Amino acid sequence: MIPYFQFLTISLGPITLQVWGLFVAFGILIGAWTAARMAKRRGLDQAIVWDVAVWVVVGSMIGARLFHVLVYDPQTYLWDPIQIFMIWKGGLSMFGGLIGATIAGVWYLRRKKLNLLLWCDTLMFGLPIGIGIGRIGCFLIHDHPGTLTHFLLGVRFPDGIRHDLGLYESIYGFALAIVFFFLAKKDAKPPTYLITFLISYGAFRLFTDFFRLLDTKYFHLTPAQYLSIILFVAGVTLWKKHSNQF
Repeated sequence: MIPYFQFLTISLGPITLQVWGLFVAFGILIGAWTAARMAKRRGLDQAIVWDVAVWVVVGSMIGARLFHVLVYDPQTYLWDPIQIFMIWKGGLSMFGGLIGATIAGVWYLRRKKLNLLLWCDTLMFGLPIGIGIGRIGCFLIHDHPGTLTHFLLGVRFPDGIRHDLGLYESIYGFALAIVFFFLAKKDAKPPTYLITFLISYGAFRLFTDFFRLLDTKYFHLTPAQYLSIILFVAGVTLWKKHSNQF
C-alpha cells in the first residue's frame, strides 16, 4: 500500500505556487515538446505544434470549466454565478478539457488548411506524457479519492485504504507514452496514435470511474463514462476505416 501524504503548495518567498497547476503546466510543455519532436520526425513544421498548443490550452481550460459547471454542479453556479470564474477553488473536468482542446485544435488546423488526420495524430503523440506528468499533481493533492480497497496501489487515506484515481491516470499516461515510444520505433503511420489513445483511454476511464468515491451520475454512469463509450466507439470506427494501413 502507498502511504498518504499531501503536497498542496510551494512557497518561494512571497510567491505561493499551486502544486497541481505546476505539474499541469509542466505536462503541457513536455507534451507539446514531445509532439513537436514527432512533427520533426514526420517532416512537418514544428512551429505549428507550438501555435496549436496555445489555442489548445485556452480551449481546454474553457472547456474543462464549462463542462464542470454545466454537467457536474450546475445548481451551485446557478445560485452564485460569480463562482464560475473562481477556478482556483477547483472544478475542472478532464473530458471537458479534451472537448475544448479538440474544438480549438481542429478549428486552428482547418483555418490553416492542414491535413487534419495527420496533424491530430502527430499532436496526439505528446498527450500521454502530458497526462502522466499532469496527473502527478492530482495524486499529490489527492483530489480524486476512490472507494475503499485492498489493491496493491491503494493509498492509505486518513479514513482507510482507497483507490486514488489521479495516481491511476498518471500511471496510464506514462504507460501509454511508453507504448507510443515503441510504436514510433516501428515508424507507426497515421492515425495509429489517435486510434490507440481513443480506444485505450475510453476503456480506461469507463472502467476506473466505477471506483470514484464522489461523482455525479446519470442512470448509474458518470458523464465521463458516457463520453468514454463515445471515445471507444470512435476509436474502433477509425481503426476499421484505416485497418488496411496496418
